[in-house]
Amino acid sequence: MSEKNILTVSASPHTKSPGTVTGIMLDVIISLIPAAFAGVAVFGARAALVIAVCIVSCVLFEFLSRKIMKRSSSIGDLSAVVTGLLLAFNLPVSIPIWMCIVGSLVAIVVVKQMFGGIGHNFANPAITARIVLLVSFASAMTGFSAPGSSGVDTITTATPLSHLSAIDLSGNVSSQMGALLVDGDLPSFFNMLFGVRAGCIGEVCSVALILGAVYLILRGVISIAIPGSYILTVAAFMLIASGFDITFTIYEILGGGLILGAFFMATDYSTSPINTKGKIVFGIGCGILTSVIRLFGSLPEGVSYSILLMNIATPLIEKLTAPAYFGFIKEKKTKKKEEGAA
Repeated sequence: MSEKNILTVSASPHTKSPGTVTGIMLDVIISLIPAAFAGVAVFGARAALVIAVCIVSCVLFEFLSRKIMKRSSSIGDLSAVVTGLLLAFNLPVSIPIWMCIVGSLVAIVVVKQMFGGIGHNFANPAITARIVLLVSFASAMTGFSAPGSSGVDTITTATPLSHLSAIDLSGNVSSQMGALLVDGDLPSFFNMLFGVRAGCIGEVCSVALILGAVYLILRGVISIAIPGSYILTVAAFMLIASGFDITFTIYEILGGGLILGAFFMATDYSTSPINTKGKIVFGIGCGILTSVIRLFGSLPEGVSYSILLMNIATPLIEKLTAPAYFGFIKEKKTKKKEEGAA
């Protein structure tokens, strides 16, 4: 038999795709550009500085850590740039710059590279870094600047979720929401959509985030399973909790980091289930945890914690929701076998 007739058997899968890690990460970067511009437009030049420092720090830490660990360089896959962008999006504009560098170190070195690099991390690097910063530097991480702020010496203000968390759900939610809107404590619906409100740099402009999400869905980078089940679960939970007050529910969806988390962080390939059933379970779990933390916890926001907890539960979800092997027939237990085993 000639050599050209010998079959070469390789490990599955045998299908090929034109998609690459670099291409996927580039799509994610493109999808985040509108939100980045919106954050700079709302908070000023310092938002651009925070974004730049996070990106440069993440790329530098990835390069150095891979070199120290004697691994091939991976900065060309652009995953470190995505991590830097998402980390910056989860930070207030007034955060000290050195904390951005600490967060980048945690995200890249501790969460990502110490577990083997891209595809091996058990949790989303940007989310884990945000939680570490929040626990370590609570004051800096919860000092949100008003729209139009361009530096650290600005007047801080409460986020919409802070005002929503003060609402007594056992009372008349509609009248309480009306009072908050009349007094100006809550931004208008228009301002909520276009980011004229207090919050983290990348979470304030819902329109920009939705545009980016639509781009990712059309490109086939993400599916609607996780973000759809996540947001719908939060919406259902908030509707029931508020006595079916639509305004309260809409503000809960737009008022924090739900859209950013649902579309851009909960959908991380490495830390979320791969099959559709598992994705839906994952999204519902994130939605329930986010709602419970917001309504009954001591913090007004719960997106980061919920995604991190569900990241940890991902292996179990995949085990319980994995489809049956093709052609596999589960053996039925018979009474005789059960008696023999006994």
